[in-house]
Amino acid sequence: MALSPLNQRRLSNFRANRRGFWSLWIFLFLFTISLFAELIANDKPLLVVNQDRWFMPVWFTYAETEFGGDLELEADYRDPYIIELIEQDGWILWPPVRYSYDTINFATPTPAPSPPTTENWLGTDDQARDVVARLIYGFRISVLFGLVLTIASSIIGVLAGAVQGYFGGWLDLIFQRFIEIWNGLPVLYLLIILASVVKPNFWWLLGLMLLFSWMALVGVVRAEFLRARNFDYVRAARALGVSDMQIIFRHTLPNAMVATLTFLPFILSGSITTLTSLDFLGFGLPPGSPSLGELLAQGKANLQAPWLGITSFLVLAVMLSLLVFIGEAIRDAFDPRKTLQ
Repeated sequence: MALSPLNQRRLSNFRANRRGFWSLWIFLFLFTISLFAELIANDKPLLVVNQDRWFMPVWFTYAETEFGGDLELEADYRDPYIIELIEQDGWILWPPVRYSYDTINFATPTPAPSPPTTENWLGTDDQARDVVARLIYGFRISVLFGLVLTIASSIIGVLAGAVQGYFGGWLDLIFQRFIEIWNGLPVLYLLIILASVVKPNFWWLLGLMLLFSWMALVGVVRAEFLRARNFDYVRAARALGVSDMQIIFRHTLPNAMVATLTFLPFILSGSITTLTSLDFLGFGLPPGSPSLGELLAQGKANLQAPWLGITSFLVLAVMLSLLVFIGEAIRDAFDPRKTLQ
């Protein structure tokens, strides 16, 4: 389907911002890799061939007896005894990183946290877990958390701002007072109190943050609807008997989406920063979960292991910088005053 001249101009403006254009591709590449974390960093082989039988331990569970062992328990593929049994009449295909995010390396050359080696490329944390594996899984969970929170909060915020701006009057006045009160609640204190009552998890944190993050776009969308509701085409549609919902979603909302799309990358970076901050303070994901904030906290607690703090800082800096550059490119694309040279 061919793009309209307006969208062609926006796409050209986006591509003209080389920094944002390449940042988008780099971010998509890193995120795509993290989606296949189980195939890149895992303590189970990708493929095992033994006695002309094929096994995929990454996806399925096999007992030791499948490979000639004695126990009916799940095979420990890092055990030299199991490896020897398999390689007597077969071979093993390992992922590039032979550790999952919770795998403990009992054979580190020094006490944990141990420095980078050929076995652990970025060293281990204070519990002898591989830093590379925790970075890959932590990057994925951070981006997924940010994406889900951004999409959900944007939908709620756009709908709330649209209703406020379109109808105005007492509805707008009461809604604004409610937002002022709700926005003044101390989110961090509520998290601390609730974390002492309920064990936090991914969805619990997401729901709690959604209660407060939906207000980010309300003001922008509300302003667009207050401006557009008195336009001639809106009055004409109203005079022709078009329903309010059709006017909101078909005629007025597309104008507000320009400002909304411009803000989305910055909201995403803010959501990731929020999760990282909560994990750093100890009020985020459950202990043991792969988290960039938890790795930062380990770097702070283990100053004698600088690879922990430096690695987590560089990953966060690169990820947030890419999102900011993408946001700048989107802002240029939707800026009507921006023209190609």
